[in-house]
Amino acid sequence: MSNTPAFLDSGRPDVPDLVVPRGVTPFYLPRRPVRGRLVRLGPLADALLTRHTNADAVTRVQGEALALVAALASALKFRGSFSLQAKGDGPLSMLLADCTDQGELRGYARADAERLDGLLAEEPAPAAGRMLGEGYVAFTIDQGPDMERHQGVVAIEGESLADLALHYFRASEQLQVWLRLACARTQAGWRAAALILEKIAGSGGIDPDLDEQARTESWLTATTLAETLTEAELLDDDLPPDRLLYNLFHTEGVAADRPRALAYGCRCSRQRLSGILEGFDTDDLDHMAVDGDIVMTCEFCNLDFRFPRAEVRGRPPGEGHGSARG
Repeated sequence: MSNTPAFLDSGRPDVPDLVVPRGVTPFYLPRRPVRGRLVRLGPLADALLTRHTNADAVTRVQGEALALVAALASALKFRGSFSLQAKGDGPLSMLLADCTDQGELRGYARADAERLDGLLAEEPAPAAGRMLGEGYVAFTIDQGPDMERHQGVVAIEGESLADLALHYFRASEQLQVWLRLACARTQAGWRAAALILEKIAGSGGIDPDLDEQARTESWLTATTLAETLTEAELLDDDLPPDRLLYNLFHTEGVAADRPRALAYGCRCSRQRLSGILEGFDTDDLDHMAVDGDIVMTCEFCNLDFRFPRAEVRGRPPGEGHGSARG
């Protein structure tokens, strides 16, 4: 992960300089075992999701994935990132999304157009699980090159992306979580959002008079109230986060914490890609060159980086091959 902000990277092509100041609104229910986060990407969703031309069904799942990792990354207490990677044997073969602790978002989806068209002919709005097929979902916490990554991997189970995530929480984290994800094309463009509730373990900040039965009832009350949330409300730019939370939980005395920003956060750069190219031997680089240039495309932001072959040194043949993975 580069320490250079994107806007200071002179070797980076133009990308949207877009920040949503109130992208994540953390909240809690005072003296109750419930905390949560409301995520709204706003116009950032449209900027991220329109970098590629995908079918609406794929774009919806990608937007939900972005909202999900934004919700999970906002809980990080250290410099790093939270990522989701789903791989399956269905028409949607790969889904990637990650978000740093600073709220920098990026994502990518790869689909087989022919197979997807066949599925869409049968189901105009297939669920994420149906498009992914059989495979796995990996959730990874990356604390940088000097720290060990933490990863949980579960099989793809369930219909929606929220179902897949909840399966992960039950299997890997043993957390009680309620989750709703939404993504749709609106009159203002694509919008994506998430609401996540977590049952707090232990007694910190909770009414000491609450016994286990009362804690369970408080959690059920919170999730029952959350179930009344509609997709339209979750994606409505004109409904402020504080108002939405009040509408849902005012009977429980909801309190919002300081909001956190989300931003367009692809971390590609000429410097980073040049370093990858230097790892290949000169014969491989010669084969990559077309009309004297090597072109590398960032899968996340869909931008091309052009490197004159004469300016890329590479390794002497026979000294080993580099990797194209960053």
